[in-house]
Amino acid sequence: MAGCQLVGNSVFNSRNCPCRFVKFSGMPLYYRLLKAPLTNISASLTMEGPPDGYRKNVGICLVNPSKKIFTASRIYIPNTWQMPQGGANNGEDLRKAAMRELREETGVTSAEFLAEAPYWLTYDFPIKVKHKLNRRWGTNYKGQAQKWFLFKFTGNEEEINLLGDGSEKPEFKEWSWRLPEQVVELAVDFKKPVYEQVLKVFSPYFSSDTDEEHPTKNEPNGGETHKQTTKRSSTKNKPNGGNIHKQNKRSSTLLQGQVS
Repeated sequence: MAGCQLVGNSVFNSRNCPCRFVKFSGMPLYYRLLKAPLTNISASLTMEGPPDGYRKNVGICLVNPSKKIFTASRIYIPNTWQMPQGGANNGEDLRKAAMRELREETGVTSAEFLAEAPYWLTYDFPIKVKHKLNRRWGTNYKGQAQKWFLFKFTGNEEEINLLGDGSEKPEFKEWSWRLPEQVVELAVDFKKPVYEQVLKVFSPYFSSDTDEEHPTKNEPNGGETHKQTTKRSSTKNKPNGGNIHKQNKRSSTLLQGQVS
C-alpha cells in the first residue's frame, strides 16, 4: 500500500507517494503554521484505506462562522479536550458516519459540509488504553485509522446538547469554541500529531480573517465570549481560550482514556 510517514509537522515520502494537500474552491491556498509546539510522536497516513489492525473511525472538525473550532472535554477525565469522532460501520458512507457521530455526541444537525481530508490518518493507543478498549470491544486493535471531515456550524448554539440524540451514552461534560493552536495544545499527547496534520489540511479555511465580520468580545488567549441561553447547560469563563459550556445533567461514561 502506498503511503508516507508524518513525523512532527514534516511529511517524509517517496517520489511516488500519492499524498497531497486538499484545495478548497474559492478559499485562499495560504497554509498558516500552527503556534502549538510540535510533538515527537509520529502519525502515519495513507490514501487507499485504513491499514490492517486499526479501527475505522471518522473525525469531525466543526467550525463556527468566526472560524473557531468545537471542542469538548470528556466526562471524568480532567483537562482532556477533543473534537468529535467515532467508529464507522462496515459499508457505511463515511460522510454520513461523520454526521451521525456529530449528532450522537453533540446533538448538532445544522452542519454544512466543507471538505474532506484526502487521506487516512492513524494513531496507536497507549498500552493501558489499548488493553481496556480491546477488552471492552472484544477486539485486538492497535489504534484508530481516521478519515476527517470539515463542517460549518449553521445552527444556533442552543442546538448543542452534550447529551446527544439519546442513542448513545454521553461522553462529554463541557464544550467551547477554540483557536486551532488551542485544539492541539489541549489534546491528549497520542492525538496531537493527527490534530496537527488535520488542522494544517483544513487551514485554508481558518486563514481568512473574519473578526471584522463577526465582532466578539476577546478573552485571554484568543477565545470568544458566548452567552448560553439553554436550560440544559451553563457557561463559565476560563482564561484558556473561551467560555466553557458545562452540561448540568450527568450520565455514565465510557472507560477512562477511551476514544470513541
